[in-house]
Amino acid sequence: MIQLTNISKNFGSQELFSDLNFRLNSGNRVGLVGRNGSGKSTLFKLILDEEHPDSGDITIPKGYKIGALKQHLHFNQKTLREETALALSEEDKFSIYKVEKILFGLGFTQDDLNKDPLSFSGGYQIRINLAKLLLTEPNLLLLDEPTNYLDIVSLRWLRNFLKNFDGEVIIITHDRDFMDSITTHTMGITRKSLYVIPGNTHKFYEQLESNDEHYEKQRLSQEKKRKELEEFIAKNKTRASTAAQAQSKVKLLEKMDDLDSLANESTLQFDFNFKQTPAKVLLDVKGISFGYNPDTILFNNISFTLKKGETLGIIGKNGKGKSTLLNTIAGELKALSGEVDFHGTTTFGHFGQTNINHLNPNNSVMDEIYVTNAKLPEATVRGICGSMMFSGDNAKKKVSLLSGGEKSRVMLGQILAKEVNLLFLDEPTNHLDMASIDALTTAIKNFEGSCIIVTHSEELLRRVCDRLIIFAKEGASYFDGNYDEFLEKIGWEEEEFEQKVKSAPKVNKKENKKLRSSLITERNKLTSPLKKEIEKLENRIIEVESFIEEEQEALISASNKGDNSKVIELSAVVRKYEQEVEEKFEKLEESQLKFDKITLEYDEKLADIG
Repeated sequence: MIQLTNISKNFGSQELFSDLNFRLNSGNRVGLVGRNGSGKSTLFKLILDEEHPDSGDITIPKGYKIGALKQHLHFNQKTLREETALALSEEDKFSIYKVEKILFGLGFTQDDLNKDPLSFSGGYQIRINLAKLLLTEPNLLLLDEPTNYLDIVSLRWLRNFLKNFDGEVIIITHDRDFMDSITTHTMGITRKSLYVIPGNTHKFYEQLESNDEHYEKQRLSQEKKRKELEEFIAKNKTRASTAAQAQSKVKLLEKMDDLDSLANESTLQFDFNFKQTPAKVLLDVKGISFGYNPDTILFNNISFTLKKGETLGIIGKNGKGKSTLLNTIAGELKALSGEVDFHGTTTFGHFGQTNINHLNPNNSVMDEIYVTNAKLPEATVRGICGSMMFSGDNAKKKVSLLSGGEKSRVMLGQILAKEVNLLFLDEPTNHLDMASIDALTTAIKNFEGSCIIVTHSEELLRRVCDRLIIFAKEGASYFDGNYDEFLEKIGWEEEEFEQKVKSAPKVNKKENKKLRSSLITERNKLTSPLKKEIEKLENRIIEVESFIEEEQEALISASNKGDNSKVIELSAVVRKYEQEVEEKFEKLEESQLKFDKITLEYDEKLADIG
C-alpha cells in the first residue's frame, strides 16, 4: 500500500530520524509509539505531504485516499447536521442516517443536531472533525491523539468502529489499552530509528528490551576486542619484528564499526511522599449535592467513605460533573447540601484541570515546587524537578514559557513535594506518554494512602480503582465494585452495540465453555510445534553466539602470536558460525510471524465468544 524508503528528517541541527523504512500492507492497523518529541506527528505530516523528507522516498498508490484528523477548526454551516453532512460524497449526500449514526456514537444527542457547530466546546468541535473524517470513508485513517477529547462511552464506540473499519489505520495515542485493543502491529520511533512488530505495545517493548540487551552484549564484546587490539598495537608497533602485525591490527581496528552506548530516554518518575496517619478512614462524604442553580443539579445526595489504601474512580460522559464533584470534595466549590469530613490527620494533594491557573507565570519551575514546601533543601527540589523531566537549567525555566503538558508536570511535581495521604487526581494521564503513564499507575498502586481519580482511561481504572462513582443519564451514583464488575453488572446504557448484545438471546454458558475449550485446543495444536521451533532456534542462536565469542578470543590470541594458519582456520570457523546465526534468525522471524498470526486470529475468536 504505502511504502517509506530510507526516510530522513532534520529540523535545523536536530535529527529526528534517519533511514526509516516501512511498508503498510492491506488491513494493517498500526499503533505508532515513541516518546514526546520523537517525531510521530512529523511522520504523519510526511505521509500527508505537509512536510518533505530531507532524503528518501514515500510511495502511495494512485487513487489511495488518506484521511487525517485535523486539530484546527473551521465550520461554515448553521447546524451540526449540515456541517457534518459536508463530508458525504456526492452520490451519498442524502444518507443523513450515516451522519447521525456517527455523531450519536461520538456523544452528540438528537437535540444537538440543529445546534450551531460553533456553540460546542473545543473538545466537541474536535469530535465534529472526527465525525467528518470517518464519513469520508478513506482507505487509510491517520489518527493523532483522537482519544484526547473523548469520554469513556465515545472511546468504546470509536474502538468498536476502528476494529471493524475496512481499511488501514495508523494511530498515535497515549491510551495503551485503546491502542492495543484495535491494532494488528506496533511501530515505534526510538533512538531515531523505526521498528515494527506484529502484536501489541507490550510485545513491542519486550522485543525492544531484548534487542537492547543483545546490542549491549555486542558492544561490550567489541569494546574488549578493541582494547586488546589497541594494547597489541601499542606494544608492537615500534618493534621491527612485529611492526607488520601491528600494522595489520591497525587496519582491523579501523574496519570495526563504532557501537555507541545506548542513550536512555528519560521517563517521569513518581514517588508520592506519604504522610503517616493512624486513621483507617481518611474521608467521609455524606449526602453532598451541587448545581450552579436549582434547575441544573449535577449530582445529588452522594455518600461514601474512603479508607486508607483505597482508590475511588469517578467516571462518565463529558460535561456531567465529574470534575465538579472532585472540586466540591476538595473544597474548591461549596456544596448545596451535605458534608465532607476529613480525618484530623488527612492532608491531600490536588491535581486538577483548573489548577494550572494557580501557577504563577513569573515563577520558575523550582519556585513553584518551593511554594508547596518551602522547607525542602535545594537538592531535593532539583531532584523533584528532574523526576518531572526539568533537569539542569530547565528547572529555572519560567512557567509563562511552558507548554500545557509541561505545566501539568509542574503540578504533579508540587504534589510530590508535599507530604500527603490522600490524592485528588483529575485526568492525570493527559499530556503523558505511555512510559510515564505506566510509572504514574505504579506509583498510585504503591501509594500507602488513598486516592480519588477522574479518568477516561479504562486501563487505569482496571489497574487501580476499587470502587466507582458513575455519572450516567440519571445523574451520579455510587458503585461498590471495580470497573469490570460495573461493566458486567450494569454497563454503559448509551452503547448501541451493548444494547444489541443485551437484547439478544442468552448464550448457553455450558456451550460457551465447550466452544472456548475447543478453540484453545485447536490453537494449541497449531502453535505448539511453532513454539517448540522458536525455543529451539533461540537456544541454538544463544549457543552459537557463545561459540563465536570463544572463537573470536582464540582468533585474537592466535593473531597476537602471529600464527597465520590458525588465524585463517579460526576466521573460517567464525564466518561459518555467523552465517548459521543469520540463517537461524531468518527462520526465527518466519516462525514467530506464523505464531503471532495464529495467536491473534484465535484471540479474536475467543473474544467474540465473551
